[in-house]
Amino acid sequence: MYFRENPVLQRELISNLRMTRGFLLLFAYVAGLGMLVYAAWPANQTLDLARPEEAQKLVNLFFFGQYILVSLMTPSFAAGAITGERERESYEMLLASPLRPGAIVLGKLAASLTPLAELMICSLPIVMLCLPLGGVSPYEVLAAYLAMIFSVGLFGMISLWCSSFFQRTSASLVASYMLILPLAMAGVLVWRSLEQLGEARLMVILTIVPIACISVGALLWADVCRRLIKPPDLGSGGKQAIDLETEAKEAVGLYIERDQFPDRLFAPPKRTTFLEDDANPIYDKEMRSEIFSQGTLMLRLVIQISMGLALPVMAVCLFMQRQLAPWYIAYVLLFNLLVGPVFSADSLTSERERSTLDLLLTTLITPWQMLWGKLLSGLRVSSVLTSFLLWPVFLACLMPVGFWPNMLTMLAYFLIVGLTAVTTAITALFCSTVFKKSSSSLMCSYLVLATLFLAPVAANVFVQTFAAASSAAGAVTALQSTSPFAAAFNLPLTLDDWNNADRIDVRIFWGFLAFTAIYNGGLMLLMTQLFKVRWRVSE
Repeated sequence: MYFRENPVLQRELISNLRMTRGFLLLFAYVAGLGMLVYAAWPANQTLDLARPEEAQKLVNLFFFGQYILVSLMTPSFAAGAITGERERESYEMLLASPLRPGAIVLGKLAASLTPLAELMICSLPIVMLCLPLGGVSPYEVLAAYLAMIFSVGLFGMISLWCSSFFQRTSASLVASYMLILPLAMAGVLVWRSLEQLGEARLMVILTIVPIACISVGALLWADVCRRLIKPPDLGSGGKQAIDLETEAKEAVGLYIERDQFPDRLFAPPKRTTFLEDDANPIYDKEMRSEIFSQGTLMLRLVIQISMGLALPVMAVCLFMQRQLAPWYIAYVLLFNLLVGPVFSADSLTSERERSTLDLLLTTLITPWQMLWGKLLSGLRVSSVLTSFLLWPVFLACLMPVGFWPNMLTMLAYFLIVGLTAVTTAITALFCSTVFKKSSSSLMCSYLVLATLFLAPVAANVFVQTFAAASSAAGAVTALQSTSPFAAAFNLPLTLDDWNNADRIDVRIFWGFLAFTAIYNGGLMLLMTQLFKVRWRVSE
């Protein structure tokens, strides 16, 4: 009932493994890793046991890249396992079936992790090509794969646990990323910090990591099963009936008062008066009713997790090691990259899923009012949440800690974060215009933004690590103009014992400003044209 005759597992595997995107993802994953190894392979030698550092760098890059990629892909497979049932209005029927909660959870988890297991297994032949270079033992490869398998299993259980709490896949997805990314980065740091211990590192990886992952995963498993046994009050189609006042009273930790400052900036209360004559009804409806119609649980979790992680990062990067200030800005940018698309990626797809878009298009509201109403509502929420993390930067500028002479650089940091918030909102709204499902729109938004923001930085690190050709280095430098991370790290910072003027390229910052203006303006013009011709909009 749990494995061989589990109908949930069989149904999920049949539907997932037969989809075209599974084959395309497998091909792209293996091809990408193969090209990475080919590009980093030593050019002047194929076998030199006297210099194993080249092989060590290559294998470390391979494992770190694969570990981060698989960690980022895990929520996309597991975060919608239960919320997808709610969105398809089949959640109530699943709970009424004779299946045990443990069998349902196991089926969902195993089906979600199977495509990831395929990716890791198919990457084994590529890493075996690196072993003849020397410097890496098969036991280290085995330990790395076991640690990755247990970590991915834990990440899948975390995503499934988030999926049991939320009503929408978008909320479950962003909460999963907020929890998984710090754990993934901690795993990379632990592996690197134990690099010189040799056999001791293998013992730690083969004992502590599996025990910790299994223990935490078992606790989450039990909690998900408990929620399936005692589900919340369900209405039509298995949708949970949410009372915002009751939710606020029972909230653990942060308490949101929607009629008080600053809460009303990102979660204004529902309107009790008539709408003004010159007000945009789309914007007002999105802000006051639509975005938080499923409760504020996701919002409260995001704020508490982000602020909790920001405290140590702020203390180290802004006050203890001031030369690391760009790293705190990178943390703020990463937060906006994760949260920003959530509030805009379903702006139009939710209208399609509720079959209300055609009715909306027949009203007297112009396409431009629809666009900027949807855009500003999502941008307002994401910008206010991001600005909470910028308060430490503002305080650091006011306090005498050495940032006064760098006021132009600090203002540029604020500008970079603001433009990034606009870019994430516009990109998500464009994907919502093109796609029909909210989950597809959100995943495409993440893919596009990660390609624009993170891929140039990764390419630059690769070129610097393996000393690629100067022509490739020049091309990578030009590509960094699309990344706010690269723009933040290429601003001058002069402190008492620190000056990075000889290691930066300010042209990347100016290139980022130009690219952002062209990119966002082009997407807005394209969306306006799509609304005029009604392509993909009224379908």
